[in-house]
Amino acid sequence: MNITYQEEPNLSVDAFRDILMSCSLGTRRPIREPDRLEQMLKQADLIITARNGEQLVGVARALSDFTYCTYLSDLAVHDAYQRLGIGKELIRQTKLATGLAKLVLISAPQAVDYYPKIGMQHHAHCYFLENEQELI
Repeated sequence: MNITYQEEPNLSVDAFRDILMSCSLGTRRPIREPDRLEQMLKQADLIITARNGEQLVGVARALSDFTYCTYLSDLAVHDAYQRLGIGKELIRQTKLATGLAKLVLISAPQAVDYYPKIGMQHHAHCYFLENEQELI
């Protein structure tokens, strides 16, 4: 198996949806809303893909200022290609491409044990807001 990694800023919506659906991340992304997926891709600062030949087997989608902070919003690896180091390499390639910026992410529930195993530090203070009406 020869996995190649590259920046792929013009990744298609269909390819993005397919890789999301091929792993657990698809249940938490708007895979039935192609317009939102398209905006997710267009507004990303960095998209790195992993391919086995022509087959897309992984993607890292990040938002970054390339100097202080990079938010790794999506890390998706096809179920059939997990546990081969592809996710770790996508993280490494994202960090390399964003220079001094600290890389941060919010873990999927089933991946919380994965990130410490590859050397990432846990941060207990994360907050999110999905709807502005939830503000008190």
